[in-house]
Amino acid sequence: MRKLIFGINLTIDGCCDHTKGKGNDEVHEYFAQLMRDADTLLYGRKTYELMIPFWPDVAKDQSGSSKAISDFADAFASIDNIVVCSRTLDKVDGKNTSIISGNLEEEILKLKQQPGGNISTGGVDIPSQLIALGLVDEYHFVVQPIVAGAGRRFLDDINLPESVQLILVDSKVFESGYVALKYLKQ
Repeated sequence: MRKLIFGINLTIDGCCDHTKGKGNDEVHEYFAQLMRDADTLLYGRKTYELMIPFWPDVAKDQSGSSKAISDFADAFASIDNIVVCSRTLDKVDGKNTSIISGNLEEEILKLKQQPGGNISTGGVDIPSQLIALGLVDEYHFVVQPIVAGAGRRFLDDINLPESVQLILVDSKVFESGYVALKYLKQ
């Protein structure tokens, strides 16, 4: 069965608002590698609209981009994208991009049973629902050395039916002070 892997950038105080923190080359390379280990990206509409057409455009025209940014853009542009959307999106742009709707749990279980590599997800809304359903197998948190003080917090709008027990299997401290933490669901 395919693994569903969740990755997110957070500030020290748990803020995941993309306007509050900032990425750097180390973070982009980390997430580029995570994408290279997957063959499908799964997003909600909001994250999809942040990522496409931005990253495919960067992959096409890499002038002025660092190697890490270019690598991330190339990794993003090379794999399938699935947008989970029930009512607000009728069509999607981008090559290898499709929409799924209907019962989220059933759709993801079907996807996990199909042949292929890992499924990577990011953002907040859809991953929060997937976590509440117990469908996420692996977690990657990149903690930024920033206290945002305001902004959306991860899992702020979700009441989990029970705690999710995780096991730390890897950690890495970047030169910039960012910390990557990899957990598996127990």
